[in-house]
Amino acid sequence: MDRYLSVIIIIIFFHSCDKYEPDCCGTPKPINLSYPTSFPTPYNPLDNPITEEGVNLGRHLFYDPILSSDNTISCASCHKQEYAFGDNTQYSFGVNQSIGDRNAPTIINAAFQSHFDWDGKNISLEDQAQRPIFNDIELHNNNWSEVIHRLQVSSIYPDLFCEAFGDELIDSIKVLNAIAQFERTLVSVDSKFDQWLRGEVAFTESEIDGFNIYSTERGDCFHCHPIGLFTDNSFHNNGLDAEFIDLGRYNVTSNPLDQGAFKSPTLRNIEYSAPYMHDGRFGTLDEVIDFYNFGGYDSPTVDPLMKYIGVGLLLTSQEKMNLKAFLLTLSDESFINNENFTNPFN
Repeated sequence: MDRYLSVIIIIIFFHSCDKYEPDCCGTPKPINLSYPTSFPTPYNPLDNPITEEGVNLGRHLFYDPILSSDNTISCASCHKQEYAFGDNTQYSFGVNQSIGDRNAPTIINAAFQSHFDWDGKNISLEDQAQRPIFNDIELHNNNWSEVIHRLQVSSIYPDLFCEAFGDELIDSIKVLNAIAQFERTLVSVDSKFDQWLRGEVAFTESEIDGFNIYSTERGDCFHCHPIGLFTDNSFHNNGLDAEFIDLGRYNVTSNPLDQGAFKSPTLRNIEYSAPYMHDGRFGTLDEVIDFYNFGGYDSPTVDPLMKYIGVGLLLTSQEKMNLKAFLLTLSDESFINNENFTNPFN
């Protein structure tokens, strides 16, 4: 009798866990981001705390083409780790070989940023994660139902969602929250520049001179790309064009003063993130430096911070080399090669 009772208890126990109820999923373990004092406080919504299990789920979703309508394109198709989570092509390809209209921005230290995309249309990582899912030239889905269905019938995602959020329900909010959690862990803080600030390494004379050019009016870089994040998280018309094909921030705000303004990208890992600018027009870092040395083009909305429009920086060849040498100190190989950020399916 006791033996039969034990068998019944075992059957009841396993049956109770069949549906991945909360007691069977475990409790997600919180993660606290580490960052330098020069960084602002990270944006970490109270309703989406970062956990090990949430990040693991988000990492899988980030690399899985299951989120695209034809299972061919993932977030990582346009945001590749080896290119600082940007793309090495001018415009990325989406479903059905459709082509984007802007260069894919990098995802570096996104936890500390308040606006996303070149025009800042999204004000949180959760919001940003949704846009590509329904964009016709990206993942090209019609509705959430078809996305959720693919995840529900997957062999891995019911378990991963249960572990990350404590129950078997898969919905759009959890999908976006998980991707955002993973992206918030993409923190880059160990470049040669960071090591230099910590007193661990020395700069060469060229790098020191480049730093001095960068951080003074001589190079005029630090206004839009201040030390720390190397972006001011704001929007500027930097004199790329006198007339605009892409109106940039204006498309979001409808403010005429925002015509031709785009978000200042971080310069961290700039060595890996070519091509440059919102339209990927510059293929090399030398071209970028040459553009600013030339001075750019005037227009009614050019940013007042662009003090050398029509005049140029007039850097010598050696000064340009030194500025580039400093910019290369912003490369963080440990970030580019971090196994915690790699494709979990490999």
